[in-house]
Amino acid sequence: MTNPSEHALPANSLAEPHEGDFGCTLMDLRKLMELRSTDAVTQINVQYGGVQNLCSRLKTSPVEGLSGNPADLEKRRQVFGQNLIPPKKPKTFLELVWEALQDVTLIILEIAAIISLVLSFYRPPGGENELCGQATHSADDEGEAEAGWIEGAAILFSVIIVVLVTAFNDWSKEKQFRGLQSRIEQEQKFSVIRNGQLIQLPVAEIVVGDIAQIKYGDLLPADGVLIQGNDLKIDESSLTGESEHVKKSLDKDPMLLSGTHVMEGSGRMVVTAVGVNSQTGIIFTLLGASEDDEEEKKKKAKTQDGVALEIQPLNSQEGADNEDKDKKAAKVHKKEKSVLQGKLTRLAVQIGKAGLIMSAITVVILILYFVIDNFVIQGRPWLAECTPVYIQYFVKFFIIGVTVLVVAVPEGLPLAVTISLAYSVKKMMKDNNLVRHLDACETMGNATAICSDKTGTLTMNRMTVVQVYVGGTHYHQVPGPDVFVPKVLDLIVNGISINSAYTSKILPPEKEGGLPRQVGNKTECALLGFVTDLKQDYQAVRNEVPEEKLFKVYTFNSVRKSMSTIIRKPSGGFRMYSKGASEIMLRKCNRILDKKGEAMPFKNKDRDDMVRTVIEPMACEGLRTICIAYRDFDDAEPSWDNESEILTELTCIAVVGIEDPVRPEVPEAIAKCKRAGITVRMVTGDNVNTARAIATKCGILTPGDDFLCLEGKEFNRLIRNEKGEVEQEKLDKIWPKLRVLARSSPTDKHTLVKGIIDSTVGDQRQVVAVTGDGTNDGPALKKADVGFAMGIAGTDVAKEASDIILTDDNFTSIVKAVMWGRNVYDSISKFLQFQLTVNVVAVIVAFTGACITQDSPLKAVQMLWVNLIMDTFASLALATEPPTDSLLKRRPYGRNKPLISRTMMKNILGHAVYQLTVIFFLVFAGDKFFDIDSGRKAPLHSPPSQHYTIVFNTFVLMQLFNEINSRKIHGERNVFSGIYHNLIFCSVVLGTFISQVLIVEFGGKPFSCTKLSLSQWLWCLFIGIGELLWGQIISAIPTQSLKFLKEAGHGTAKEEISKDAEGLDEIDHAEMELRRGQILWFRGLNRIQTQIEVINTFQTGASVKGVLRRQTMGQHLDVKLVPSSSYVAVAPVRTSPTTSVAAAVSSPVGSE
Repeated sequence: MTNPSEHALPANSLAEPHEGDFGCTLMDLRKLMELRSTDAVTQINVQYGGVQNLCSRLKTSPVEGLSGNPADLEKRRQVFGQNLIPPKKPKTFLELVWEALQDVTLIILEIAAIISLVLSFYRPPGGENELCGQATHSADDEGEAEAGWIEGAAILFSVIIVVLVTAFNDWSKEKQFRGLQSRIEQEQKFSVIRNGQLIQLPVAEIVVGDIAQIKYGDLLPADGVLIQGNDLKIDESSLTGESEHVKKSLDKDPMLLSGTHVMEGSGRMVVTAVGVNSQTGIIFTLLGASEDDEEEKKKKAKTQDGVALEIQPLNSQEGADNEDKDKKAAKVHKKEKSVLQGKLTRLAVQIGKAGLIMSAITVVILILYFVIDNFVIQGRPWLAECTPVYIQYFVKFFIIGVTVLVVAVPEGLPLAVTISLAYSVKKMMKDNNLVRHLDACETMGNATAICSDKTGTLTMNRMTVVQVYVGGTHYHQVPGPDVFVPKVLDLIVNGISINSAYTSKILPPEKEGGLPRQVGNKTECALLGFVTDLKQDYQAVRNEVPEEKLFKVYTFNSVRKSMSTIIRKPSGGFRMYSKGASEIMLRKCNRILDKKGEAMPFKNKDRDDMVRTVIEPMACEGLRTICIAYRDFDDAEPSWDNESEILTELTCIAVVGIEDPVRPEVPEAIAKCKRAGITVRMVTGDNVNTARAIATKCGILTPGDDFLCLEGKEFNRLIRNEKGEVEQEKLDKIWPKLRVLARSSPTDKHTLVKGIIDSTVGDQRQVVAVTGDGTNDGPALKKADVGFAMGIAGTDVAKEASDIILTDDNFTSIVKAVMWGRNVYDSISKFLQFQLTVNVVAVIVAFTGACITQDSPLKAVQMLWVNLIMDTFASLALATEPPTDSLLKRRPYGRNKPLISRTMMKNILGHAVYQLTVIFFLVFAGDKFFDIDSGRKAPLHSPPSQHYTIVFNTFVLMQLFNEINSRKIHGERNVFSGIYHNLIFCSVVLGTFISQVLIVEFGGKPFSCTKLSLSQWLWCLFIGIGELLWGQIISAIPTQSLKFLKEAGHGTAKEEISKDAEGLDEIDHAEMELRRGQILWFRGLNRIQTQIEVINTFQTGASVKGVLRRQTMGQHLDVKLVPSSSYVAVAPVRTSPTTSVAAAVSSPVGSE
């Protein structure tokens, strides 16, 4: 592919015809991107003659960008590839069917059914039938004997149906998940310059040669080379595992890699590699190199010596189908299993154990009864030719046992969870919540606290300057330009226009009479709007001083809380313009301009006066105050890296008060949160007076409350001990009352969130949701139970760390998320209440029936039908109930509230009592009551009886009406309220009823049913409807009076989560032991590697720095260089690591 002459003759390489006529090939660029720092600079300069030349070879202009001509873009895609990492093929339907077949209970059933089938075709020799017990009483009824195979076949058929339904559900779930993934991908846009215009382009459409504008908080979508940068720092830990931020500059290290995060600064880059050819793409290709090792490699890559390869920058669909399993593994932070999942897993295990024990006892009792009855009481001999008949009996017993197990295990649970979550996620899209991790949706329902940002979430993020303080005068409205002397006006206009990101602009309104559009940083837009109000043109100033002419830029970050730009003055020397939070900037000012524009001394006393008379009054009105200042360097050029020296002795030009109005719908949303038992806390970088004013407007603070408003400094002083460590006890004294945390740094936010989550004060543990938009909010978003990122104002880094993206940046959408989350939780509780009633009744009926009449009143196929409708269809019906506002009128459940409340337990047991009474009455007295033949103790292949058909029919109809009862779980009386809003529910109930009629009337032998008369049908219906009346009686009994009821399905108690869980992605107790070994093994390995490296260093005299670099890059056992003496010392590593260190280090040094 590469052209050999090109390396030799870089000069005339432009003249040569190349692939697609570009001045370099795909392979050249790939090779270039593999280089780092100085090697890369040399290569660019030697091979390509500098970055500008590289641009011209790629036929792009560093200023104007690509033309955007479709033919040209298409050509670039063909030569250099698209910016997509092709998704892994989804599992086919057949693969999903195969997975569904792996279910243990189903396998047992299949085996039993096959044995039953084989035996039914085996005709025992001779007519010893009388001797072998009552095999077929009516041998003359040939057809019946022949029909023995039907039961086995029907069981197999039912199994197939169950498997297909499961597979179909998985398939649709995966399809939805992929849809969600692609939706997330389309959301991700990037700023690219085309035709001299800055446009937002979907990441997938970026091509090689594009000029991308990068800024703080971006996640780079492709590899590129820096063209121009200001104070650029990149976090490359996702590729290298190095946590230190890497400084990027044209002369030292211009290489920018996809999937890395911009932590500071801004700049422009030319894109040189996209998609599978970018560094992230190459790693993905390696991960997915062979489909079979895929799973293995992924796991390895994740645990590789603690360097977590968390590369999901393009959020590629790579992992979409593993996303369910790997969803939490890919997030490197630790989270407990989602609250609901944890509770469900425990509950399912408990139920499964109980079912297993019951079914085992059933089988044992049936076999013992048969053996004792036949061989002991009736004293029959065991005849060889009768063995097959006996085996047939045993198989029948075994099948009954397995069906008890099948009915006992609620397979519908995972299905109900999935359906409910998928349905909610789809609907939440409409409510502006883009859910990235399914379980976040349900965790949100348990939220007890929300820590929200102020700007943009609670406020409109539409900033305007409303007050100004210039030259000793405080203007309460923005004055006209003629108030200021030209010198001051000039300083204000330049200080704002030059010292702001050139990406911040004010554009004309979209609609006539609308407000001008603010693009970029909103605070800067407010200042630019102030310039426009002064009838000045900021764009003219920028055209005069383009970005290339800026000498140095100290970009804004959370530590500096200010931004400064330095330019060369035409007359020589430098001028620095600064702006930032007023309290911080005024401390750095030692002069201030007066009315005439002369600089006057500005002492500490003046500053205190100004804070008291200007800044605090502004802040108390909820304004954000920004100070604009400047400094001239006329003498020698200072050392620019020494920031503290440079950012002092400033001259204050003006202080402006910026208003950001509260969103009109927020106070109502916060009131809803309070009613729902959720505490809202505001965490902001603004000053404490501004924050308090806004919090009062929102309703977070109400006059007369004794709640705390703290500044970050004060907060840290209160919660840290002498050593500066955070103490949980100290934090526990503060957070319950804290409502506003002002002037907070991202670390404070993280400390607060972690403290609240880990806290054990109060009657229940807290579940915390956090909103964030900045890069530095990443840790807090990851730590929180649910992280919300802002879709509009949020940086890519924040979105990557979040669980839900708010597409409209609005606090009310969070309240909607709470509503949906609670709805999921309730839907699952409804389903559980219904499912467990069926399980309890079916298991007890099968068990007692088998023990008393040697045959379950409900046959295997009937049980499977009950299981199918009750599991699959009911989960559909109950999991798709739409949420109502009443959900927000109760307190959150919290982490340790059990899934099955006492009210639900009352309902389950109450309905079980009714159903069991009815069924047992029908089984033992139904034949006399309806005046029909008894179906009890029927021989092996006897035809179905009307008696047992009535039992089966009544059982199903009772479940059907109980499904309506299950729509309410908090003991409400009206179970029909809102039933018409749920079409799925109505259609499932009707569909089930119609199917039941068909089964009873035409099901015949496979379903062990026979036709019923109209009066019998009416009786069945009457008993079924009795369920609804019985439900009213149950709800009339107060739960408090039933002290004996227990709750079930508790969450994990805090104490159970041991310290070993610290490093895990998700806490799973079974895995814990396994992991512990792994971790120790890795530690051991790492130590040996470090020892060997140390030895090498001693022997080769190499620089220690190189060793350390090598150690972090690829931690491979580098034993090649080591002479034998030290190798011997390292070998016996089974001893404790520390001793081997001593041995390893001492021996080679000694031998030298």
